[in-house]
Formats: sequence, structure tokens, C-alpha cells
Amino acid sequence: MTAMLSSDLPLPRIGRGKVRDIYAVGDDRVLLLTTDRISAFDVVMAETIPMKGAVLTQISAWWFRQLEGTVPHHMISADADEIIRAVPALKDHRADILGRAMLCKRTTVFPIECVIRGYISGSAWKEYAAEGTLAGEKLPAGLVESQKLEPAIFSPATKAEAGHDENITVAKVREIVGSDVAATLEKMARDVYGYGEQTSRARGIIIADTKFEFGREQDGRIILIDEVMTPDSSRFWAVDAYKPGQPQPSFDKQPLRDYLDAERKAGRWNGDAPAPALPASVVDATSKRYLEAYRRVTGSELKV
Repeated sequence: MTAMLSSDLPLPRIGRGKVRDIYAVGDDRVLLLTTDRISAFDVVMAETIPMKGAVLTQISAWWFRQLEGTVPHHMISADADEIIRAVPALKDHRADILGRAMLCKRTTVFPIECVIRGYISGSAWKEYAAEGTLAGEKLPAGLVESQKLEPAIFSPATKAEAGHDENITVAKVREIVGSDVAATLEKMARDVYGYGEQTSRARGIIIADTKFEFGREQDGRIILIDEVMTPDSSRFWAVDAYKPGQPQPSFDKQPLRDYLDAERKAGRWNGDAPAPALPASVVDATSKRYLEAYRRVTGSELKV
């Protein structure tokens, strides 16, 4: 599989994120194509990570299949040949979409990142350590970094086009989408996380926190969309390396983050774009981490 920095398909492109290119397929469907772009510290690298796009797409597809009957979702197919049968315009682009594309129902997206935190880490830990709060709301005293939260916390955020999302209160979510929708989004997010955390833990991965997105279909039904419990949308930790009271090594981008941290500490990078060139060893190590995450979560090797 050839690594992909960007895509160019014969469909109207309606969005481009740090990693995904989004295409319209008529009025009722979208094609999500996950490239091999990678970002760290809010900067997109010039290099690609081989197989990353396929890992993210196929982990999501695996989860969507597992979640049948638990929550409704947007996936129609993540199989290249099925997608081509449904979208004949892509028949000459099989190599481009193989493994990395997902045909999905089109929805009206809620402007909320539905974050579930099962452990306190990252931006949540920074705020708690300084103020004892999360999004301004008090948390129990005496928590340590990376501690398991009982129960997990629904910690919504605004969707940012660039930079970091901003943590907001549940009350603010009610203001934005209404009380009934806010309650539905929280319940669906908790249901999916509860299933995913239990499933992954049995396979050696802790999903410390994760973010979900939801959309509304034309008939009004709320469904799970975007990616689901991937190494990009979640904080993956290895069960056998977990030690509360300190930061945990990330399961996916840690080789990349370690390299960039070293470059910053050495004064060779100021933290802004463009990022320093990545050595082949860092690219290879990061690719292997993504593939290992796929193997652990799904129980099989990635085949595309």
C-alpha cells in the first residue's frame, strides 16, 4: 500500500481535516477517506505514516460492526469493492480507497465533542492539578495523575477547526443542543465507551479517554458518526505498563512525540509549523505502533 498525503477523487470534496478528506456522494451519503497524514502538538507533519489511514478506518469499521444493536451508526461499508459498486465513479480509484475509505450516511453534525474520561490525564489533569476542577466543575480531592475515575466523566468540548478543542460544562451543552439531546448524547457516549473500555482491556489496552461525534439523520434519529475508539480519537495505554501517579506512554504517537520533545528541548524546534523532518526510524516506529494497536484491539493482523 502506497502512503497517501492527500487524496484527489472524482467527487465533490466538502471537507479536509488534519487527517481525513471528506467527499459528498449525492445528498445523503459521504465518503470519509483517511490519509496517512499525522499531527502532533497541533502541527501536521510533512511526512506520512505508512498504513496509518487504513488502521484508523479499519479499527473504526471493526468497532461499528461490534456496536450493531448497541447504538445506531453511520457506516455503510469500509470495503473498497462494495464502495465501488455503490459509487461507480470510483472504479478507477480502487488503489486510492483500498482500506482507507468508508462510505457513510450523511447527517447534520452536532457541534459537540462528546468526550468520556475514564482516567484523568492530559488537559483534564492540568486543570485539576491547578484548580481541582474540570471545565470549572469541582472534582473529588486527592486524585493523582492517570488515576481511574469512578464513574467515568462525561467531559464535552467544543469542536475546534484548528488548535485545541475547549472543555465545556454539561450545562453549556444543554444550552447549545437542548436538554433532551444533551441527555441522549451523554447516554450514547457512555454506552459506547463502557463497551469499548471493557472489550479493549481484555485485549491489553486501556482506553483512558475518547471522543465521539454524533449526527442527526433526516428522519431525526441521532447516530454515532466519524471515527470510533481509534488511537487518534482516544488515549490508548498498555495495561501491563499502567502506573497511576505519573504520565503514561501513549500507545500510538509516542515515538513521534518523544522525537519532537527532544528537538524542542535541544532548541532545534520552537513548537510551531513547520515541524522538523522526521527520521525514517521514527516514521517506522510510529507505523508499527498503529499496526500493533489494530492487532490488539481487533485480535487480528491488518489485511488490506
